[in-house]
Amino acid sequence: MSHVKTSYVCLPCRASYKQPYGPERERRCPRCAGVMFYAGSAFQPPRRRDRQAWRALSVVLNAGIAFPRSCCGGPGWRPRSLSEVKERTTYARRTGEPLARALLRREI
Repeated sequence: MSHVKTSYVCLPCRASYKQPYGPERERRCPRCAGVMFYAGSAFQPPRRRDRQAWRALSVVLNAGIAFPRSCCGGPGWRPRSLSEVKERTTYARRTGEPLARALLRREI
């Protein structure tokens, strides 16, 4: 029997780890022992040197958005740059739409 593995992310270390999925326990980073975020099975981490991409990712993960695999392949569109995050944050503030929903919009 194979165990399904999914990605968990440590934002301070800018690292992603595949671990067996289980919402029943808190995941800890092997490097810093900090709490890791659930990122989903379709998550592709940015390069460790790409600070802007990691900052954008931190906003997405802190908003409660993950990267689950869907029946059609990937998780759908997610913002990858700080400019995309800033546009959607401004849009959410102006319109009153929840930030998590605004971050998932492809077009504004």
